[in-house]
Amino acid sequence: MNITTTITGTTARITPQGEIDHDTLPPLRATVDRLPPHVTGLMWDLERLSFTDVAGLRLLFGPAPQAGPRRRTTVTGLRDQPLQLLLLATDLFPTAYDITRLIPDTPAGLLTRRP
Repeated sequence: MNITTTITGTTARITPQGEIDHDTLPPLRATVDRLPPHVTGLMWDLERLSFTDVAGLRLLFGPAPQAGPRRRTTVTGLRDQPLQLLLLATDLFPTAYDITRLIPDTPAGLLTRRP
């Protein structure tokens, strides 16, 4: 997995390339852990992400590191498979996986269950 990190002001943009799974989760978490304390915004750019499993949900919705600042986390560049996983998790477990926290401008109708 290739991981690119760009810091502009107080926002970090992390762009993983490849897949997020059990094996690639630790390096992604380590990337977040290495961010400087002044970074208060974290954007995951998932445009180059081809696949994620439950490890991606753990990364995006898991507990914040014990030490370090609170960061507002958002997601951009969602492709079909990661988006479908997020929508399914939101549909099945709405209190645990609140997609509106990650994508603040999500239209309410997008999260409505369809027959």
